Amino acid sequence: MSDDTQQAKAALRANIAAELKKLNAIERAALAIELCARLEQQAVWRSAKTLLFYAPLSDEPDLWRLLEDSVALGKTVALPRFQPEQGAYVACLITRVDSDLQAGKFGIREPRESCPIIPLNRLDLVLVPGVAFDLNGHRLGRGKGYYDRLLADAAGSTCGVAFDQQIVSQVPSEPHDVRLSCILTPTRWHEVTGPRAVLK
Repeated sequence: MSDDTQQAKAALRANIAAELKKLNAIERAALAIELCARLEQQAVWRSAKTLLFYAPLSDEPDLWRLLEDSVALGKTVALPRFQPEQGAYVACLITRVDSDLQAGKFGIREPRESCPIIPLNRLDLVLVPGVAFDLNGHRLGRGKGYYDRLLADAAGSTCGVAFDQQIVSQVPSEPHDVRLSCILTPTRWHEVTGPRAVLK
């Protein structure tokens, strides 16, 4: 990665962090309700049987209600778990939200060791957090590359989940970066299909 690209990514991370700090807890909760409702309207959500969620950090959109609802409905629900020996995340099944989770490497809730691994090519829908996204499906993460490696092996739809403040005109990207299938914000659902991209 060039120095210019690294600097551009660092500047964008700082800008987005400043914007997200302007949202208070009440605003975040209201936006989470809108995000969940918009996702539930989408065909890819309704048809998905095997889903990979994420455990949100304090500055990330919270879809936890949909995770709990999906478990209750009997869908196959997974969360990422960090594998130290591989230096990577794997998708692991959870069936009991109250007992299957523990604090992971970065203080993020993740499945216990007893939760079985689900092959990434079995996932119908992967919900992906990030720092910033653009409408070409590019994502800026936190710089560790963990989700990039996970997304490279995912076979189903990959959906970036963001607040509207996290959508930018262009995310600095590399030729090998994996593009997302769609982008979800509280106000829009965007399907990434190259020149035929549809914005609703």
